[in-house]
Amino acid sequence: MGQSMFIVWRESVEALLVIGILHAWLRQQPGAGHALRMLWGGVAAGLGLAVALGWGVLRAGDWLAGSGGEWFQCGMLLVASMLILHMVGWMHHHGRTLKSSLQNSAAQKLSQGSGFGLLLLAMLAVGREGSETVVFLYGIGNQQQGHDLTGFIIGGALGFVLALLSYAALQAGSRFFSWRRFFQVSEVLLLLLGSALLMAGLDRFSGQLMGMDVPEQFYSFFGDPLWDTSAWLDDGSALGSTIAGLTGYRAMPSLAAALTLLLYWLAVWAWLRPARPVALATRPA
Repeated sequence: MGQSMFIVWRESVEALLVIGILHAWLRQQPGAGHALRMLWGGVAAGLGLAVALGWGVLRAGDWLAGSGGEWFQCGMLLVASMLILHMVGWMHHHGRTLKSSLQNSAAQKLSQGSGFGLLLLAMLAVGREGSETVVFLYGIGNQQQGHDLTGFIIGGALGFVLALLSYAALQAGSRFFSWRRFFQVSEVLLLLLGSALLMAGLDRFSGQLMGMDVPEQFYSFFGDPLWDTSAWLDDGSALGSTIAGLTGYRAMPSLAAALTLLLYWLAVWAWLRPARPVALATRPA
């Protein structure tokens, strides 16, 4: 419930931010009625794209029964993890210029006259957020297989309500709950969730591998634990499973799990570190 609520909250706030920027800018333009209708048409089309993707993903999961379905779900978990990493990195590097970039794009589309370009811009922006939400929720659903489906759905609904309240609070402005603080906190939580989805995908991959005829070294690499911290925090307990679902914690990780987490956080560091200023060469006098 908590994971689905968080994902819908974060992604909905981003979508609302994009719509809000375009809506506020368009209202200041002369003869904005037609442009605003195209904007809302694009929003509806973007939501339709996300729904279509969700239907396709669910149908694909149903068609792939048995081992094929396991591999498909494993792949979706890994895609969701990498997509989180990409999304966080993109917002980290481009979040400051998002408003001006959207306004410049909207101005260019309006200058073309028909307004179809504006509809396409809104559709792609909303469809992107909706598609990410579909992939993330599918990955979380596979990670929590066997858990309460009702709680998962309620969490998503609460996340959307929370997003509306958060957007209103952020638009009103507050030094304690600013856009910058929102993205800083949600980036950390998303990256932790990305590591959890990555580990869930690795668990499924390891489970499938153990049923195949592979060299003994693979069994050791993916199956033998490096250490055991279950005496301090068992990932099968109520608290441990919650932390594992949110961060990817494992009480008895294999060498493959430890290396995978290490590579993931190295990728986070490389992707999010500030770019070094380029020193300009000076010509000799």
